[in-house]
Amino acid sequence: MTREEFIAVVAPVAVQLRKEGSPIFPSVRIAQALLETGGKIHAWNNLVGYKVGSGQPNGFWKGKSVSTKTWEVYNGVRVDGVQAHWRAYDCIEDCFRDQDLLFNWSRYDRVRNAKTPQDQTEMLRVCGYATDPEYTKKLRRLITSYTLEQYDKEAEEPMLNAGVANTVIDTWMGPAWKELDAKRQEAEKAGDGTAAAAYEQQAEYIHWLANELRKASGQQTT
Repeated sequence: MTREEFIAVVAPVAVQLRKEGSPIFPSVRIAQALLETGGKIHAWNNLVGYKVGSGQPNGFWKGKSVSTKTWEVYNGVRVDGVQAHWRAYDCIEDCFRDQDLLFNWSRYDRVRNAKTPQDQTEMLRVCGYATDPEYTKKLRRLITSYTLEQYDKEAEEPMLNAGVANTVIDTWMGPAWKELDAKRQEAEKAGDGTAAAAYEQQAEYIHWLANELRKASGQQTT
């Protein structure tokens, strides 16, 4: 996977979470994921270097973990071969959402309140997210090298009004889905598997369209 391919996978998630209210700028989130993983998505989907620590399982982290060797900086001295236990996730979105829970701690007030991506990279270092004294510089270098601030602008684009989206879903899509589902059931009772499959496919398409409207308006999908 190239770094461009990595960014193509991570950026939409980072943008969507920002639109939903995440305090983390997409450019910072993508840069951090690049720095922490080297541009690789491992099977455990931990893109942010989030360790197990003393945390309790929640809606995004189910308690699974993996152990690897890493390096840390203690009192200005780099120490290699440090055993670390990392949180393992079902998907990268769960990883980012779990990280946002971490950033709700008072320790990270300055991270949440940062007004620019540049300030936020510095606050991550100041608040002790990483022990690397070069953390800020590395993040900023990645943001510049891959023009990641374009995703901050994307996240600021106006979203579809949630009320409008729900009106369309409830007034037209919901009834259409129910009608198709009823026809599917009738076809199944009549033993017409071909017709039942066709109705099911149409109903699934309407469900997909409804979820696209939900996503476009910053809502959770169903």
